[in-house]
Amino acid sequence: MTPFRLIISLLFIVSSIAAAQARTVWVDDQLYLPVRSGAGTQYRIIENAVPSGTPLEVIETGDSYTKVRTPKGTEGWVSSQYLSNTPIAADRLQAANRELEQTKTELTQVKEQLSEVTEERNALENAESNLSSRSQELQEELQRIKSIAADSINLERRNRELNEENQKLRNDLEVLTAENERLEAGKESDFMLLGAGLVFGGVLLALIVPMLKPTRKTDNWA
Repeated sequence: MTPFRLIISLLFIVSSIAAAQARTVWVDDQLYLPVRSGAGTQYRIIENAVPSGTPLEVIETGDSYTKVRTPKGTEGWVSSQYLSNTPIAADRLQAANRELEQTKTELTQVKEQLSEVTEERNALENAESNLSSRSQELQEELQRIKSIAADSINLERRNRELNEENQKLRNDLEVLTAENERLEAGKESDFMLLGAGLVFGGVLLALIVPMLKPTRKTDNWA
């Protein structure tokens, strides 16, 4: 054998051993599997009763026996016919059941989240409807306030005009009152003058009338 072929063979063996060491096998559907110190039934059992479904790390492969490492750390040989490259049906069923339960749980959670989202959406729709109604009410209230404000401005202007008219009437009233007082004073003065004239006239008549009577002649014959 040439050195090149020898190197290729060694590389193939090393790669095979590395691949075997990286592989994991499981105890097949056998109730218990003994781990022996050598590749054969004549070797003593170093770990007894490895249950079905136990994962074993492959160290070395042989014709009918495989050297493995158990979860306890024991290294020994087991019969290859009881090993499987996939988990046993019971474990797969349990795993499938676990996945199914997990899926059911996730589905339930999704349904609950969907229900919550639906409720939130309905609440938001109701809130939007209420906000729309409230907005309409506020618009109407704003229009009413604007109308009241406009009326208030008109009332204020009218009130100012009435105050100005009232002040003008007061001024006119004061003028008329002063004129009336002046006229009343003039009337009293005229009345007093008239009274004085009448008194003077009466006195004058009292003086004149006797003078106008004929004087009786003295009857000498008497």
